[in-house]
Amino acid sequence: MSNWTDHTARARTWFETLRDRICAEFEAIEREAGSDASFTYTPWNREHEGEAVANGGGGVQGLMKGKVFEKVGVNVSTVHGEFSKEFAGTINGASADAPGFTATGISLVAHMANPHVPAVHMNTRFLTTSKAWFGGGGDLNPPIPYDEDTVEFHATYKAACDRHDAEYYPKFKKWADDYFWIPHRKVHRGVGGIFYDHLECADDAAFDANFAFTRDVGEAFLAVFPTLVRRRMGMAFNDAEKLRQLEYRGRYAEFNLVWDRGTLFGLKTGGNIDAILMSLPPQAVWI
Repeated sequence: MSNWTDHTARARTWFETLRDRICAEFEAIEREAGSDASFTYTPWNREHEGEAVANGGGGVQGLMKGKVFEKVGVNVSTVHGEFSKEFAGTINGASADAPGFTATGISLVAHMANPHVPAVHMNTRFLTTSKAWFGGGGDLNPPIPYDEDTVEFHATYKAACDRHDAEYYPKFKKWADDYFWIPHRKVHRGVGGIFYDHLECADDAAFDANFAFTRDVGEAFLAVFPTLVRRRMGMAFNDAEKLRQLEYRGRYAEFNLVWDRGTLFGLKTGGNIDAILMSLPPQAVWI
């Protein structure tokens, strides 16, 4: 499979369509709260060592700061080029002798104004090197967890997984639990979700099956997260609960800056720094 294929174009179209639907839903929630906040979209081009890469692709950073969503970023990107020789060896199907790649995907992080509303992360992506594969997932990050929300979030993703393979949910849930662990704190970043990678597409049939699953992951997010936001966004909160949220955000920032593979991938491939670091909360405290 080549590095630049119709498969990448199909995946890119889906990620952009999903972005538009998610942003429209988030803006609708802001309208319901009496806010006129909306997304601003900033295009960017891939760079290498501070210089633009000719025909290297790029993306669009979508950002909104509102009454309900204190800060939410929904980014899409499609980039291609070559990994550095040192980094290539860490990527599935790449090497110092074969460093070429393409990557297209959507990445979303939402930090909420009300501490009773959970923060959330979701991303799905399609990469090609000498191999091609899908990866992604979604995980819930509440400063103040509610069992009802956690159960509903996991049930929605389990249903999406079960439509494709009964082994997906237990496997991908464990992967999320293992991945979203902060070793130096010995705590999980949130209440989990699913995480998957290297769903390889050796032929068109495998691509179609893995693409269908990845679309269902996006649909699951769109089905469940706005429901949780609407459930909690009108709840009253006090100073102690707000402080709890800000302390939690510190842990979130630590994970994303120290342990997150996606952050490293973006920085190593000439991504837009503002888009990569949009996952960081607007405010946090360390006590």
